[in-house]
Amino acid sequence: MNIFQQFKKASRMSVIMVILIPIALGAAGAYAWTGEIRWIPLLLSLIGGGAVHLFSNMINDLWDFKNGADGAAKETEGAISTNSGYLTNGVWSYRQFAAVTWTLFGIAAVCGIALVFMSGPLVWLFAGLGALIAYFYVAPPLKLGYRGKGYSEIAILIAFGFLPVAGSYYVQTSEIDYRAVLLSLPIGLLTTLILFNHHFLHWKADRAAGKRTLVVVWGERRALQFSRLLLLIAYICLIVCVLAGALPLYALLGLLMIIPIYAVYNKLGATNESVKYLPLMGAAVKSSTRCGLLMVAALLVQGLTEWL
Repeated sequence: MNIFQQFKKASRMSVIMVILIPIALGAAGAYAWTGEIRWIPLLLSLIGGGAVHLFSNMINDLWDFKNGADGAAKETEGAISTNSGYLTNGVWSYRQFAAVTWTLFGIAAVCGIALVFMSGPLVWLFAGLGALIAYFYVAPPLKLGYRGKGYSEIAILIAFGFLPVAGSYYVQTSEIDYRAVLLSLPIGLLTTLILFNHHFLHWKADRAAGKRTLVVVWGERRALQFSRLLLLIAYICLIVCVLAGALPLYALLGLLMIIPIYAVYNKLGATNESVKYLPLMGAAVKSSTRCGLLMVAALLVQGLTEWL
């Protein structure tokens, strides 16, 4: 395995679309509603957003390793670990892992500073809040992912919904628009659903390590009910976006993306082995990605028909 392949696995780059799509969505909204798109700020937004997302993945691994959550997942029978395994298996040293992690943060910071000069001072707010959530999701003293009171879910909704969508729109226009805030809801909730569902894979190990996710606090039955509700709310928000004029009518094609994941829910019981949740995770990722891409495409088509 070459260095780049190692980096891809260590940073869990395979799921980077969960941040790139919301950024593209904000830019597509700017194009649809104003007829303009600024390519250099868009490129910097994608690079910076992608870097802070990978930083978040790796800083979470660092702190979960320190806090014992990763070790518990490795040792708990039936649990499926979602970290890279580079620290628990000794593939990279702690110092090497930390160096790559903070290099990613540096790249994100450089992109953010450049965007401040290009688009305006509110970039500090978007970038700063995103960085704080990325770090304190598992880092003390906040440890949002350990508290079990919904803080982590709210943090994910903000970090993968409002911040990248509204932030990307602001970078393009130097303004805030209520339509961009509305756009952030369906994609943000679908990403929150991905992060929520992944807790089912190792919730018993999390409980042993003192990581109080909502799955640990509520138990499987109630958590599964909430997972279904979260999916429903996300697609209701998609309809609201259309009704409010934030998306064109044909964006409702995104509703079709609920079918595959709903079919997976119907195959689950009240309690399940961890491995049974892998299809749910896969379906949640596909639902979020495909619905997000359809929303981006719908706005681009709207822009092309409006401004060309």
